Amino acid sequence: MAYTQSKWSLAPLYPGYESAELQNAFDMIEEQVTSFEGVRGKLNPEISSEQFMQIVRASEETVRIANKLYSFAGLSFTADTQDQAAQSLQNRALQFLAEIENRTMFFSLWWKEVDEANAKRLLDAAGDYRYYLEALRLFKPHTLTEAEEKIVNIKNVTGSNALINLYDAITNRYTFKMRVGGKEKEMTSSELQSFRYSTDPKVRAESYQEQFRVYGNDGVILGQMYQTRVRDWHNENIDMRKFGSPIAARNLTNDIPNEAVDALLNTARKNVKIFQRYFNLKAKHVGMKKLRRYDIYAPVARSKKTYEFDTAANMVLEAFSAFDPKVAELAKRVFDENRIDSEIRKGKRGGAFCWSVLPEMTPWVLVNYQGTGREVATLAHELGHAIHSMLAAGHNTFSFQSSLPLAETASTFAEMMLIDKMLAEETDESVRRDILFKQMDDAYATILRQSYFALFEKQAHEMVQKNASVDELCAAYMENLKEQFGDSVELSDEFKWEWVGIPHIYHTPFYVYAYAFGQLLVLSLYQQFKAEGESFKPKYLKILSAGGSEAPEKVLTEAGVDIRSAKFWQGGFDVLEKLVSELEQLPADKPKVKKAVVKKAAKPVKKSGKKKEGRRKK
Repeated sequence: MAYTQSKWSLAPLYPGYESAELQNAFDMIEEQVTSFEGVRGKLNPEISSEQFMQIVRASEETVRIANKLYSFAGLSFTADTQDQAAQSLQNRALQFLAEIENRTMFFSLWWKEVDEANAKRLLDAAGDYRYYLEALRLFKPHTLTEAEEKIVNIKNVTGSNALINLYDAITNRYTFKMRVGGKEKEMTSSELQSFRYSTDPKVRAESYQEQFRVYGNDGVILGQMYQTRVRDWHNENIDMRKFGSPIAARNLTNDIPNEAVDALLNTARKNVKIFQRYFNLKAKHVGMKKLRRYDIYAPVARSKKTYEFDTAANMVLEAFSAFDPKVAELAKRVFDENRIDSEIRKGKRGGAFCWSVLPEMTPWVLVNYQGTGREVATLAHELGHAIHSMLAAGHNTFSFQSSLPLAETASTFAEMMLIDKMLAEETDESVRRDILFKQMDDAYATILRQSYFALFEKQAHEMVQKNASVDELCAAYMENLKEQFGDSVELSDEFKWEWVGIPHIYHTPFYVYAYAFGQLLVLSLYQQFKAEGESFKPKYLKILSAGGSEAPEKVLTEAGVDIRSAKFWQGGFDVLEKLVSELEQLPADKPKVKKAVVKKAAKPVKKSGKKKEGRRKK
C-alpha cells in the first residue's frame, strides 16, 4: 500500500472524547496523587536512597498518565483548532493538571532544599534519573514559596495559557484569498505561504501582501496579546523569580549557559554580510537588480518540480537508510502506525511539529504537505525529531526528551541527508542549481532569521516594560529587518506586521534561538561526518540517544564542541561563506520554464502495510 496523505490516529492514546478510558485517566491521576500526598511527612534529608527512588518512580507514573492526557487534548486541538470539543478538553486538562501539579509540588520544593551532602548521596543512587534531579536543583534561586508557586500555576491556566490558546484559535481560523489561474481562491495559511516560492514575482508579492492584510486587520489586537504575554513573562520571571533577564529564564530551562547564547547571537549579528552578499548574488540569478523582501525564497530555477506524497516519503526514508538502516526503520514507524497528519484543511494548525509523549511511544508528526521540495525537506526535518525521540527511548519519562537547542540536531541533520540524496540523483542542472540555492535560503531562515527574531524578542521585552505601543514595536521590528538585510533587499511597509504572525514568540518566548543553535551545530557535525565517514556515525547516534539524560553542554563537550566559544559558532558561518563563494562562481543563466511532477519513487524502501482497524481519528 502506498503512502497517502491522511489524518493521524490518536487511538493509541484514547479512543475519543467521551471514552471511558479518557475519564479513567482523570480518575487514575486523582487516585495516584492522593496516595503520593501521603509521603509528605516522610521527607527528610536523611531519607534512604531506596525510599527516595520509590517516591521518584511514583511521581513518574503519574506524569506518564498526565503526558498521555495532555497530549491527547493538545493533538486534538492542533488537528482542528475550531473544534469545540477539543477546545473544551484542552481547557479541562490544563485546569486539572495545574491543580495536580499544585498538590505534588511539595516534593520538588523539598528536593531543592536538601543539603549538598545528602543530595549527592541520593543522586549517586538515582541512575538514569540523576540529571533530571540535578536540573531541578538548578532552579533553587528562582523558586518561590509553595503557596506562591500554587498561585502562579492556577493563574496561568486562565492567564497566559488561555491567552496562547486564544491566539491560536484566532489565527488558525484566518482564511486568505488570492487569484490562482484567473479565479479567486480561498485558502489556509499553509496554502497561501506556498506561493511565496512561486517563479512569478507578482504571485510571491501577493502571497505576502494577503497574509499581512489579514494579520494587519487584527494587528493591534494581536500586538496587545503579545504585550500581555511579555508582561506576564516579566512579572513572573523577573519580578518574582529574580532572573537577570527575560532570556535567562529560557536559557536555564534549556540548561544552556547565558554566555553560550550570547556568543551565538553576537556571532550571528557579526555575519549578516554573508547573507547580504548572498541576496545580491541571488538577485542576479533571478534577473532582478535588487531582491524585494517578497523574493528572498524565490526559486533560482524556473522548474516547477513537485513530489507526490508517496514519492516524498520514500525519498526521505531512502536518505535515512543510506546513513543507517536503523534510522530509516524508526522513521518508517511514524507512517506504519498512522502517527502523521499531512493533510491540508481548514482549522488545522499551520506549520509542522513532532510531538513526543512517552519513551516507548512512536511520536506524532504534523505537516501541511503540498508537494514542493521545501515540504519534502520539512517532512525529513520532523521525522528527524521523531527519530531523536525514539533513539532515546531507553531513558525514563523525565529524561528521554532533549532540551530545545539539542532537539534541533537530528531534525536539521535529517534535512542535510535528504539534500545530499537529491543532489546525487538529480540530473536536471536547473533543479540542482535550485537545490544549492535553497541550502542558503534555508540557512538564512534557520540561522539568521531566527537569531534576529531572538534579538527582536530581547528588544521587545525591554520596550514593553517601558510601555511601548504596538506601533512602536512594529517600528522596532522594521529596524530589525533593515539591520538584517542592509541595502541588499528592498523592504515594504506591510512587513511591520510579520512579528504578530510568529507563534513561537507567543507560545514559548525565546524558543527561536534553538533553531540557529541546532543548524550551526549540525553544520559542524556534518563536516565531521564528511571527513570521518563510518566512524562518525556511532558518535552521532550516541548524542541523539542521550536524549535529555545529560546536560547539553556535557553531551557536546564530549563530542568536542565548545558552545561558549564564539570561534565554534563562527565555524558554522565559515561553512556558509564558502558556500556563497561557490555559488558566486556559477553562471547566472536563465533556464527555460519546465514543469515536472514526479509520479513514482525510485527504489522505494518498503511500502507501509495495511492500516490497522480502529486507528481512525474520531
